[in-house]
Amino acid sequence: MASSKQYLAFILDQFSGLEGITCRPMMGEYLLYYQGKLFGGIYDDRLLVKNIQSARKVMPAAELELPYEGAKEMLSVTDVDDRELLSRLVKEMWDELPAPKKGRH
Repeated sequence: MASSKQYLAFILDQFSGLEGITCRPMMGEYLLYYQGKLFGGIYDDRLLVKNIQSARKVMPAAELELPYEGAKEMLSVTDVDDRELLSRLVKEMWDELPAPKKGRH
């Protein structure tokens, strides 16, 4: 099941307080970037972020979910209504995220 444009618009609005949030469509889903670094995506109308230490620190009770079959598990962000949490999460993750690959995004 592909993610809806309505859910994408909702999530992007939730991140509207952060400068540098962009998205890229990918096979019916959406990859999310913060200041050029991939931090997560929208998969089947679920917000998932990379399973890295800084994200687990901000959301210690987050469950792991597969974005799609054969992918690495990601952390599920269930409190998508909390703009402050979302901003803090992405800011905390930024230093730990790998630099963008050349020729991408």
